[in-house]
Amino acid sequence: MAFQFRSAGADDAEQVAMLHADSWRRHYRGAFAEAFLDGDLVTERVSVWSKRLVDPAGTETILAEQDGELAGFVHVEFDLDPDWGSLVDNLHVVHNRRRGGIGRQLLSRAAQAVVDQAAGDSMYLWVLEQNTAAQQFYLASGATCVEAAPVAPPGGDPARLNGTPLGLRMAWPDAALFSADR
Repeated sequence: MAFQFRSAGADDAEQVAMLHADSWRRHYRGAFAEAFLDGDLVTERVSVWSKRLVDPAGTETILAEQDGELAGFVHVEFDLDPDWGSLVDNLHVVHNRRRGGIGRQLLSRAAQAVVDQAAGDSMYLWVLEQNTAAQQFYLASGATCVEAAPVAPPGGDPARLNGTPLGLRMAWPDAALFSADR
């Protein structure tokens, strides 16, 4: 079945936030504090996404939909790092739609957005060290793991982390190569 892709707008904040919260609850256990994940995470994510989608300057959020239902999304912040380029800040797919090619299509569209809108063609993202399935997906998509670093706490609140989890920087030096392959 075909997916439709479009840029997100302010009216999409709630559905994006619900998918984001569900994904964190499924994949970030152990790295993020249980109280944070099991608390009012949707409200916290709605606040974040409402701000992002009302003022999207320097970013692009792309939704994948099927039959009017959100299947996944990707969010890119252009030219965030002088060395690594544009940050793919979020890539989430509805749990029961994973492994159907949506993630790859979203990542390809993020790469094309970088080529079209950023000053440089490189892009990167951070993935939790414990999220080995996502790491395999990114490596299979042409990324290289270039470093590990402590994860920044959500909202800057260290109480939202469980210990000191590590994130891995996955990088694509030339998004044009990735976007050309979609």
